[in-house]
Amino acid sequence: MIPRTFPPAPAWSPDGHRIKSEVDYSRGPEKTWVYGGLRVRDGQQVTMTAPSRNSVFCQQFLLLLEKANPTGDTYVITDSLSSHNSLPTRTWLEDHPRIRHVFIPVGACWLNLQEGWWRIFRKTALAGQSFASPDETDHATRLATSQLNTRAQPWEWGRPPPPTRRLRRRYVYIE
Repeated sequence: MIPRTFPPAPAWSPDGHRIKSEVDYSRGPEKTWVYGGLRVRDGQQVTMTAPSRNSVFCQQFLLLLEKANPTGDTYVITDSLSSHNSLPTRTWLEDHPRIRHVFIPVGACWLNLQEGWWRIFRKTALAGQSFASPDETDHATRLATSQLNTRAQPWEWGRPPPPTRRLRRRYVYIE
């Protein structure tokens, strides 16, 4: 996202609908990237903002994930971005054997449970917002993460089953 250089639009239009601004994905000197991780078993999240998407910030995020999961193995499922598979990142992962890196197949993002969480995160933190600086983006990210973590639940792939329908009346036919 790029900070805006113009004043924000008012919150509501004259006819009463909420004004939404599109997220700007163009490049620029103050671009801010949001890294995010989801622990599927309890729904807790870890996020971080960074000015670049490279191996250094990828390793910083992996360190945050390691601190958030102090015991046991941690499986990090990522796409095949070059910073996830670079030599410095692979070397860092060799020094941290508890973190296991798993890549999703190219073109199969629906296999990653994180994608559903990103949709919820963007809606909570970024929808309808216009940020003037990377600090505002960082603040919105931290605030949304803490709000989502307070109501976190285990994640399941797919939709929950529909509730069983109870019949109000039971008819018995006698012949």
